[in-house]
Amino acid sequence: MTFFFEVLIGGLLSGVLYALVALGFVLIYKASGVFNFAQGAMVFFAALTFVGFREVLPGWTGLEADGNTVFWLAFVLALASMIMLGILTEKIVLRPLVNQPPITLFMATIGLTFLVEGIAQAIWGANVRGLSLGIADEPVEWIMESADILVSKFDLFAAALAGALVASLALLFQYTKVGRALRAVADDHQAALSIGIPLQHIWAIVWAVAGFVALVAGLIWGARSGVQFALTFTALKALPVLILGGFTSVPGAIVGGLIIGASEKLAEVYVGPFVGGGIEGWFPYVLALGFLLIRPEGLFGERHIDRV
Repeated sequence: MTFFFEVLIGGLLSGVLYALVALGFVLIYKASGVFNFAQGAMVFFAALTFVGFREVLPGWTGLEADGNTVFWLAFVLALASMIMLGILTEKIVLRPLVNQPPITLFMATIGLTFLVEGIAQAIWGANVRGLSLGIADEPVEWIMESADILVSKFDLFAAALAGALVASLALLFQYTKVGRALRAVADDHQAALSIGIPLQHIWAIVWAVAGFVALVAGLIWGARSGVQFALTFTALKALPVLILGGFTSVPGAIVGGLIIGASEKLAEVYVGPFVGGGIEGWFPYVLALGFLLIRPEGLFGERHIDRV
């Protein structure tokens, strides 16, 4: 039973990381109705930009490469780059395509994916880089001693960071003027425009926030598996999360991430040996496909009923 809880906890902590990537999709889809296929590329761009700045800043400033000053300078510069990327994306890509069919916007984000990936590798190179956040990936001693369960310090740190970020965004969108404007835009673009809400400004803010989320996700995933092109595929892991939780719900991204993370780990351990392994690669998609047949709008999505 102890082993079961150990696997379950590990899956839930991994699910929070999946939810963090899915959150970027939710923010943009909720505000503009655009499925941002480029979110995975943004995660890769953010992590690679952070590592790139961390490599060149000691030469530019004379500071110690492993010092906290270089870390936070690189973080601020990477954040500024992601905000700029988000604003330029809204201004150059989305704004000319307002009122175009959704498939047109979707195809535009696919093109944006290749552009962002190419720019990132052209500037910083395509080599795999290591990334350390100063948190060891080792068991928490007091949990291991008291409950005999192995829980990674890094997983706990990543889950706490992701949870704090989600809580902050929830408060921002629920209790601030920008948040109320975002909800109005999400409900009806034309109605929001008619009462004086600047649609382009709201979209720019949302894309900038999505860039910040991509940076946090990129740092966490980069620290876990290295900063490499494979980070772009984290977006694919977020798809089952979005299907389960709903494309327009921040809480849904969290719940969906927890479900996918836990079920993936449990299936890997208890079902994998009977199907030859590799189940963690396809099981989340099978689960999402089954869920689509039951509730296609997701757990927290809005059900649309067509009336004749």
